[in-house]
Amino acid sequence: MSVKEPKGVRLEHISKIYQDPKTKKDFYAVKDCNLDIKPGSFITLLGPSGCGKTTTLRMIAGFESPDEGEIYLGGEPINALTPNKRDTAMVFQSYALFPHYNVFDNVAYGLKLRKVPKAEIERRVEEILALVELSGMESRMTNQLSGGQQQRVALARALVVEPGVLLFDEPLSNLDAKLRVQMRTEIRRIQQKLGITAIYVTHDQAEAMSISDQIILMKSGVIAQMGTPMEIYYHPNSEFVADFIGECNFLKGAVESVDKGEAVLNVNGHRVTVEAGDHVSKGEQREIVLRPEAIQIGDSGLLSCTVELSCFMGSYQNYHVRVGDTLVKISDNCPVNKKIYQVGDTAWIAFDKECAHLL
Repeated sequence: MSVKEPKGVRLEHISKIYQDPKTKKDFYAVKDCNLDIKPGSFITLLGPSGCGKTTTLRMIAGFESPDEGEIYLGGEPINALTPNKRDTAMVFQSYALFPHYNVFDNVAYGLKLRKVPKAEIERRVEEILALVELSGMESRMTNQLSGGQQQRVALARALVVEPGVLLFDEPLSNLDAKLRVQMRTEIRRIQQKLGITAIYVTHDQAEAMSISDQIILMKSGVIAQMGTPMEIYYHPNSEFVADFIGECNFLKGAVESVDKGEAVLNVNGHRVTVEAGDHVSKGEQREIVLRPEAIQIGDSGLLSCTVELSCFMGSYQNYHVRVGDTLVKISDNCPVNKKIYQVGDTAWIAFDKECAHLL
């Protein structure tokens, strides 16, 4: 399959205003959104329902018009262009396949609209079906396909027109959990093989973590944080971000001293050292963000605790412990050769300072 040069996408001060049907008051579904998406990258718009991620995607596709700001595709302003004039293709949540067409005709639909010669249509459809591993199914009707196969047809139909940017609107939410994992891996494989720019919308944080070069986490129409999956997981900039991506613990403490990039906090009467970024001052009340897998439980450590839950989960022992008034969740990996603490036991927790993040 021939691949065009991928295109970048730039959003400059994009806003979308809707009217609340009950109160008749205007509100921002998306407010002052600025993004610069590099050509060939896989970007995921992530967030809870109503955060503005789908509205942002639909504005890029041309199904919605921004009320403020300008969208650029490959350096060209596209606000005035209709969806069919934009160098984009969308894969929908509902697949949006034509039930009265077979697989070949579904995939070929966009090429026929573009008046592509018949021989080239046959060659391109054959190539793209091989890429999504549906060769030999050209004459099947779409209602004879499984959900995963229908999703592959929808992906092939979008890819065959060789768009500069590929857009995904929660494409896997209709599939069962195992197939979702398989298909997201497949989508990432194809995107990397073709080098195409992809913008993907989901509310599933595990999905976003597994496929993205960068995640844009949205809340109430604004960008809460943008970064690589690792940056957002280990260095969240707010409690909302920390809590949305994976499980998280928050330990409150008072800063006793700051020196050479490290801060000492008094947590429940114990002194704890963590890495400190800029703007940490002595006397402040701050929160330490700790992931469950970053905490060790033992007979000695940094903070004393009481075990409230001890549950064997196979690959890890799941603990809930109480540190002062704070509930702390621990995933103690590979517990087979470790001491197992029972409910009511007194123990200690510890963690490496590099694994703690200060909010």
